[in-house]
Amino acid sequence: MATITIFGTGNMANAIGGVLAEGGSSVQYISEAESGTAAIDGDIVVLAVPYPAVDSIIAARSEALAGKIVVDITNPLDFSTFDSLVVPAGSSAAAEIQAKLPSSKVLKAFNTTFAATLATAKVGDLQTTVQVAGDDADAKAALAAAVEAGGVSVIDAGSLKRAHELEAFGFLQLTLAAAEKISWTGGFGVVR
Repeated sequence: MATITIFGTGNMANAIGGVLAEGGSSVQYISEAESGTAAIDGDIVVLAVPYPAVDSIIAARSEALAGKIVVDITNPLDFSTFDSLVVPAGSSAAAEIQAKLPSSKVLKAFNTTFAATLATAKVGDLQTTVQVAGDDADAKAALAAAVEAGGVSVIDAGSLKRAHELEAFGFLQLTLAAAEKISWTGGFGVVR
């Protein structure tokens, strides 16, 4: 199966890693302290860190990320106000990352799911669905195969341009949870 490197050791990193390991992928975690020096073993690299931490990883590791599939899970919220996104209007965190890593295949995924729904593979009575946006069909297929092997559904959300809408959707979900209008163990499900 796939070899995965996950930058981050928090709830989302562990939930994503759990799904991928359940599907037979080899999963390596890189902590914040190791982010500038640890070997990147995976062909797929998941940035499971807060958006403000992404720039330092890219600055330190851009050469090591060249040629790899880089999965951005961030929701670039202004966490001081919880009232806006911090990327330019019409853009996305994923598009900003792709511009900084032109030799990588950047995907947007996991930002519309919570850790609990990944860990249980359920949103209510529905199977958890990870939405993936990106411009490289082979990269999307590789990530989808690894996620689906772990028991979580995947839907192709389109080109990397769709990361803008996925981030807006993630923003809505986070603000609803923070306002206790939905549960952190819940979220939105996809019915096909």
